[in-house]
Amino acid sequence: MGLWQVDADTLAGSRFVVSASAEAVASLMSLEKGTATHPGERAWLDAHRPAYRKLLAGDPVTAALIRAALGRSWTAGFLTPTPPGDGDRAFGEELERIRATPAEDARAHIEVSSGGPLPAQLRRSDLPERAANLLDWVWTQTVLPDWPRRRRIIEADIVARTGQLSQGGWGAVLDGMRPGMRRLGESHLQISTPDHPPRELSGTQLLFVPVTPRHGWVSWDGTRRCAAVYPCSDVLAEADRVPVPEALGRLLGTARAGVLVLLGTPSSTTQLVALTGQGLGSVGRHLKVLHDARLIGRRRAGRSVLYYRTAAGELLVQAQTDSGQP
Repeated sequence: MGLWQVDADTLAGSRFVVSASAEAVASLMSLEKGTATHPGERAWLDAHRPAYRKLLAGDPVTAALIRAALGRSWTAGFLTPTPPGDGDRAFGEELERIRATPAEDARAHIEVSSGGPLPAQLRRSDLPERAANLLDWVWTQTVLPDWPRRRRIIEADIVARTGQLSQGGWGAVLDGMRPGMRRLGESHLQISTPDHPPRELSGTQLLFVPVTPRHGWVSWDGTRRCAAVYPCSDVLAEADRVPVPEALGRLLGTARAGVLVLLGTPSSTTQLVALTGQGLGSVGRHLKVLHDARLIGRRRAGRSVLYYRTAAGELLVQAQTDSGQP
């Protein structure tokens, strides 16, 4: 699926949504591939991939199912249902949609993703149940303990994208959202290399779904909803992993030092609220103190005010980092 025909009303009515099941599927992809894009993801893989591989070693049917369902260039559609467009849902509620997939539909989807007929090992009726059980394990064991942090990154990405929308329109938001994705004129949206016939989306609800792993896909629910799942901005995913040096935390206070560390990437107050989980008032007070101390500066970017570390702030953070303090 490469080219989507999107009229102005459909694009104007599109929305960003948070999806726990999309985050779980993207994490499953990372566990299966075993490749990391930044040190934080490498630490997560080192912590969880051995247990994942042990689990599949004891269940060769599910192992074969996941290899076939993820495919080389396409993911089985039943594994990536389009999220609901009317707000955030609990993971269990989203998971039940995968579990309830008719067996014949799941087998047909896997034939597409694997690029050929199913092996005898996968000609069975419990494939949706097996896939759902594995996703439940991925969510419970590897994502849920970290979900508050991941959710803050996702929400910060949404804040950043909506800020881009107000400043540069949909072209600024879509270009670079995921590889090959860009807006082509007034009525066409390229979501990947256009190797399939165009898909008409007029009257369809269009959703954009950020996830923290570096994976993405597209999905559609008949003629009602379509979704483009895309990876959060690298700077957000990586910045949230930067530890606060202990000595810097003692000097400024852990929360205030955390804000200073995050400002290695210019950020708005709203983004900092999303990334830190602190209230707007608390973040505002930290920014005022840091600004008064000339450790950070600020500049206007469209309708937003971005804060950034000054040379003095850079020196302070770098001194603590180079000192070897944890």
